Amino acid sequence: MQPDQKDRRPLARISRALIEVAFIIFLFYSNLLMGEFNRISGHGKTLAFAFSDIFTVTNFSIAIIAAMIGHAVFHSLRKWL
Repeated sequence: MQPDQKDRRPLARISRALIEVAFIIFLFYSNLLMGEFNRISGHGKTLAFAFSDIFTVTNFSIAIIAAMIGHAVFHSLRKWL
């Protein structure tokens, strides 16, 4: 007996949303990490110091809020187009 397509659809929506949110958070943190090693402030910094500098509660909350907004925008554009 094959599983019903309607049973898998909510799981696919949730997994798609989680993947989109995780990708936006990845882009946010990679941008912060690149900013830690620019020409002005990057001289003499270690990777461990940069990680401790960017992984804060404030940055994480900003990343979550930005990812939710980004997901909502992409979801509305996907429905609109």
